[in-house]
Amino acid sequence: MDTEAQHTERDRSSAPEEGSGERSRFMHVPDRPDTLSWGRAAFLGLLCTVALLLFSAFVLQPFLIPSGSMEPTLRVGDRVLVNKLAYRFGSEPQRGDVVVFDGTGSFVQETPAENPVTALLRGAASSLGLAEPAETDFVKRVVGVGGDRVVCCDKRGRLEVNGRSVHEEYLYPGDNPSEVAFDIVVPDGTLWVMGDHRSNSRDSRDHLGQPGGGMVPVDRVVGRVDWLGWPLGRLGPLGGTEAFTGIRPPDAIHG
Repeated sequence: MDTEAQHTERDRSSAPEEGSGERSRFMHVPDRPDTLSWGRAAFLGLLCTVALLLFSAFVLQPFLIPSGSMEPTLRVGDRVLVNKLAYRFGSEPQRGDVVVFDGTGSFVQETPAENPVTALLRGAASSLGLAEPAETDFVKRVVGVGGDRVVCCDKRGRLEVNGRSVHEEYLYPGDNPSEVAFDIVVPDGTLWVMGDHRSNSRDSRDHLGQPGGGMVPVDRVVGRVDWLGWPLGRLGPLGGTEAFTGIRPPDAIHG
């Protein structure tokens, strides 16, 4: 018997056929996980950005402090969180609140011209606290609400609201309540606002002779500054003030 021929036949029968599984194992083209991973990451990043923008637009907006007009309460470069729900359900700004508002028509008579694309990008960045706010956005402290009579100053140089002197402990050290004398009654639906760094703040006082008289419409208020988000050393809720405790309401004065 030809044993060599038998071995040859046996070897041929056990060898894989051309184009069979042995070849397909090497010719199989796997998925491209790198491409899919980048695609998923980009999609998730887009979703997160949209969610943050929506959250910022309706609930809580980061706001970059661009100037020293609110020192020492807020410093240049601080990131604060503006509560946009603070005045959404019937509540209105109170004396002592620190608010962000759109000054169009009160502090800014004409809206600055800006490239639409640039404005969109800047608006998105500022909504996330990554860029300075629009030139029409301001942050100040509410000193007078609708009906209040605000006077500066009394015999001891203090601000007076509805006939009561106010001890403003939040003022910048060495600042007077105001170097400009005024005696105003705040119209209903508006606010009289001032910066804590009175000698370095352009506020309601600077617009007395302009349309609106420096009064900020309540419906222009974006929200209330409730928290400090940056720097980490000052992280926490924004402290309140008792400066206006005991101020009689306007109707009690006028009555």
